[in-house]
Amino acid sequence: MQTLQTLKFVEKKVPFWTRGTVATPGGPVFRIATDWTGTDTWGMIRARAGAFRMNYAVSPGLYAVGDPTKESDVFVSANYKLSFDVLRRELAGMNAWVLVLDTKSINVWCAAGKGTFGTDELINRMAAVKLDAVVSRRRLIVPQLGAVGVNAAEVQKKTGFRVSFGPVQARDIPAYVGAGYKKTPEMSTIRFSVLDRMVLTPMEINPIMKKFPWLAAGILLLFGLEPQGLLFKEALSGGLPFLILSLISVLAGAFVTPVLLPFIPFRSFAVKGWIVGLASVFLAHLLLHLPRQGDTMGMIISYLFFPAMSSYIALQFTGSTTFTGMSGVKKELRIGIPVYITAASISLVLVILIKIREWGLL
Repeated sequence: MQTLQTLKFVEKKVPFWTRGTVATPGGPVFRIATDWTGTDTWGMIRARAGAFRMNYAVSPGLYAVGDPTKESDVFVSANYKLSFDVLRRELAGMNAWVLVLDTKSINVWCAAGKGTFGTDELINRMAAVKLDAVVSRRRLIVPQLGAVGVNAAEVQKKTGFRVSFGPVQARDIPAYVGAGYKKTPEMSTIRFSVLDRMVLTPMEINPIMKKFPWLAAGILLLFGLEPQGLLFKEALSGGLPFLILSLISVLAGAFVTPVLLPFIPFRSFAVKGWIVGLASVFLAHLLLHLPRQGDTMGMIISYLFFPAMSSYIALQFTGSTTFTGMSGVKKELRIGIPVYITAASISLVLVILIKIREWGLL
């Protein structure tokens, strides 16, 4: 018998987003609310902003919306709670079943690519909840973005359930159902607008900024190192311009590049990030005079290391976009990683030469 599911990040037996239970041949399942509370909204903000999303999950299994019957539709979702929340909100006023797969707290799109939103998990989850005994209508509505992970023919062969791939956006589900489960071209089109890209940038900025203190410490250490020891004044005066350029590079790679993605020349994310990084360094030099005038080695480091840093950060956005594929990412990494290592190595050597020159040894 299926046990009542619990939300991983809430220490309660009954999730706050449920409204009682519904009896099924596979055991009682939670009836889920279709309206969002303040807790749901705050959870969405936290999931958008940082690593909290890796624990933002609902337990896999079967859920009910409204008062579903054996004839009601079955919608399939990931157990990433934000994906689950968006779906349940769009099912308001409907009577339906929601089958949640164990995607390890990853959204449908990414989980399909990784294999967790896949054929085997779908078949196994259907068996676990005894779906064939719960519904008589042998049809599953799977998100279109999960199609890459689900073999519809194999699912039908092994379970007798036909898979229908629904709209890209959950908000189109009511219209899709109302039209007799037919999609318009607009329902099948991925819209990746400026707003869509901007919403994803906190997840790019957050992990980089967690590592930033290590970079800052390294820069200050290198520039503060003197024959008589580590001097704060020298560390700040020599390292501050490069700390500012580092922050500008983070902004260039993690925010500006994703927001302006379609408008930056070339398909390569690494090249896009490098172009934005190069432009950012140029503006910093023009407007902020970083690094100081006459510092030839500093200028070389600025135009070598920081555009490469922006490029590397921009390349991380490939996991959030519709603009590339796995083969493209692997190709960019294969070419980019040696370039990044070379740029960092040359920059480090130049910093050491700067210090040696300051000490009067060169």
